[in-house]
Amino acid sequence: MTDIRIGVLGYGLRGSLARTAHRPGRGAVVTALADPDPRARAEAAAVFPGVRTTADHVEVIKDPDIDAVLVLTPDHTHADLTCQTLVAGKPVFVEKPLDISVERCDDILRTAHETGTRLYVGHNMRHMPVVRLMRELIARGEIGRVRTVWIRHFVGYGGDWYFKDWHAERRYTTGLLLQKAAHDIDVLHWLAGAYAHDVQAMGDLMVYGDNPHRRAPGEPKADDWYTKTGHWPPHTQRALNPVIDVEDVSLLNLRLGNGVLAAYQQCHFTPDYWRNYTVIGDAGRLENFGDGPGGAVKVWNGRRSGYRAEPDASYEIPEALEQGGHGGADPLLIDEFLRFVRDGGVTETSPVAARMAVAAGCMATESLRDGGTPRRVPPLDPRLVAYFEEGQRDPR
Repeated sequence: MTDIRIGVLGYGLRGSLARTAHRPGRGAVVTALADPDPRARAEAAAVFPGVRTTADHVEVIKDPDIDAVLVLTPDHTHADLTCQTLVAGKPVFVEKPLDISVERCDDILRTAHETGTRLYVGHNMRHMPVVRLMRELIARGEIGRVRTVWIRHFVGYGGDWYFKDWHAERRYTTGLLLQKAAHDIDVLHWLAGAYAHDVQAMGDLMVYGDNPHRRAPGEPKADDWYTKTGHWPPHTQRALNPVIDVEDVSLLNLRLGNGVLAAYQQCHFTPDYWRNYTVIGDAGRLENFGDGPGGAVKVWNGRRSGYRAEPDASYEIPEALEQGGHGGADPLLIDEFLRFVRDGGVTETSPVAARMAVAAGCMATESLRDGGTPRRVPPLDPRLVAYFEEGQRDPR
């Protein structure tokens, strides 16, 4: 099997996906990479022997020797770079979220449809063992028909990950109820079997906005910007982004198209980092305890009772088949992308679902900043829905 020649745009925090995709002699090889930062280019040159590096993304997009492109740049650049790549006729992997506005997401989907070029969106949580286990239990009818979903996201490293660089600014992310929550909204939609129809949200910048310890504009992040054990409690954070205008806590209510009611909560100043999913059907409830090996998804569906810690059934979260980022999900994500580049067809990740997650996040952020007033999530053009549901083969 000939290696797919991969071009990479951006080698920052998600450069790990490029490293995962680099499999010389095993299906794919990174041969060209663009990043405006000379330090990033130097790091890439050391990781990918023989790679051609450049500061100009156009050189990679238009390189006739590139078979597919990974777009791993900041969120607000996704639409422009992805559309350029699609127009150039190269299959493209774009990291989540698809972009930071509904309009830009729709531009990407329309361009993919008009050019017939393959588009893949990196929602890796669909490959996480805990999510797949919950989906399997729901499909088996363990809790009956899903009626409501509750998600709590404790972002223990939020001060490090989201308030020390571009993530802290609305102009680059819209807000963390889009940028960070896009994963969870997508999973919520997937487990419940429908997309959000109406949303309402509240939130605030409660902790990091009052911290005066900011970097000067243009000053690089400190070497110890992230640490697993330090920077606690949150007010001890230093060298935060010069501009912080996104919320660090948010609460979101949703009504899905099939009537399911859902709630999502996100906090960036908790001491612990994990996600808790509770899915309640008309014949039981399931909940995850942890999200990796050693954790479990527990089900209560045998009888009514008062509080009881012991469930009616407990299912151990399996180990990922491969080691890698996001609990082993990233290698599976890249596996699917490479298969899609070669063969096309339907994929587990969905450009339509990715767009709908962004749309819900955008409308929720509007609601949050407008006193919690409800918002209707704009639907996607049915022609585009049909095109992507058919595996990006024109249904006409």
